[in-house]
Amino acid sequence: MASIDLDKVLDKAWADKSLPEILAAPVSALKGVSDRDGELLHEAFGVKTVADLAELKYARWAQALAALDTSAK
Repeated sequence: MASIDLDKVLDKAWADKSLPEILAAPVSALKGVSDRDGELLHEAFGVKTVADLAELKYARWAQALAALDTSAK
């Protein structure tokens, strides 16, 4: 089962929210992502929520490529 330290990846205002709330949250709920970053992601890729970002095919492609790189491990 996967786990993650929510305090490390979420803005403080979102750390106590449920997973469905977090996935429906704007990408600015992620620590280090500003409202402007969220606007730019929306303009460029149609990403509005954390779930949208997770489903973004370009992010998935990049993750798959990184997983294939055995030299970094």
